[in-house]
Amino acid sequence: MALVVGLSGCGAVTDMVAHRADTPSPVSSPRPTPSAAPTPSAGETGPTIAQARQALREWVGRYNATLRKPKWWNRNDRLDALFVEAALHEGVLERNHEIFGSKPGHTPIRPTGTPTIYLPRPERQRPIGEWFIAQATYKDTKGHARPHVLAFLRSPGQSFRLAVATPIHWGERMPKPRLDADGYVTDMDTLMAPAVAEEYLNFWNHEKKEGVSGYRLAKDSYSRKAFPAVYKGAYVEFAGHGSIFGFRTADGGSFFLFGMVNDPEHVNQVLREALLVPRGSRTIQELGADWFS
Repeated sequence: MALVVGLSGCGAVTDMVAHRADTPSPVSSPRPTPSAAPTPSAGETGPTIAQARQALREWVGRYNATLRKPKWWNRNDRLDALFVEAALHEGVLERNHEIFGSKPGHTPIRPTGTPTIYLPRPERQRPIGEWFIAQATYKDTKGHARPHVLAFLRSPGQSFRLAVATPIHWGERMPKPRLDADGYVTDMDTLMAPAVAEEYLNFWNHEKKEGVSGYRLAKDSYSRKAFPAVYKGAYVEFAGHGSIFGFRTADGGSFFLFGMVNDPEHVNQVLREALLVPRGSRTIQELGADWFS
C-alpha cells in the first residue's frame, strides 16, 4: 500500500505540465532536440554544448550536496532548486518513503566519461525557457553502471533543473540525432509527440481501446510487462505528462522523452519514458523507462 501525498505548494499541473506556480504557463506540446558542436549565429542566445555540459556538472554537484542534508525532501526550497515537472513529483514522493520507513529513492549521481549533449537551436526553445537533453553513464539505484537520458529545463533568471530522467534499457541505445548545418538537433515530429504521449496515458489509465491515437506500444514494451503487477497495488490514475523533449533521428524517426504524472493533489507515482518511433512506423519502441513511487 502507498500513501498518496500532495505537492504542498511545490508545483502544479497546468496544460499537463508540473511547474512552479510563479513561472509562466508552459506550452502543452513543447519542442525538444540535441547536438554535437553548434555554432550559434549572431543575435542568438542559449547555451553552447560546453555550457550545457557545465550546467549538468553543476546540477549534479548541487544534487549530491542536497542528498547529504537530513530529510532534504521536506524542504520545498530544496526541491524547487533541483527539480521541475515529473522530477519534482519524485522529490515529493520521498516523503512517502520517510513515512513508511523505506530508503530514499534518490541516490548520488557520479557520471563516468563525457556526457553527450543534445541541444536545440535557441530560436526553437519554448517561451518559458531553455532546455537540453543529456546522456550520461552512472550507477542506477541497484548499483549497476548504465546509460541514462536526462532533460533539463531553465526558466528565465533560474538555473537548469531536472525535468525527467530514466535509465536506458539493457541492450538498447540512444538513436543518432539528425543535426542541422550548425550542429543543433532538428525538431521531432511535433504532431506525433502528443499522440504518442496520449497512447501511453491511455494504456496506463485503461480508458480507450489501444491504438486510438494512431500509435501502439511495441509488444515487448516495458509498460506491457510492468502494468499487470503495478495495477494491483495502490495505483493512482495519471493526470497527464510533463514536457515532451525530443528530436528527429538521423534516419528520419522521432525520439521522445517525458514523464507521466498524477494530479498534484494525489501524487503516488511517476513513470518516465524514453521512446522511439521509427520513420514510417506506428509502433512505439521503448528505449528506456523507469517507475518511481
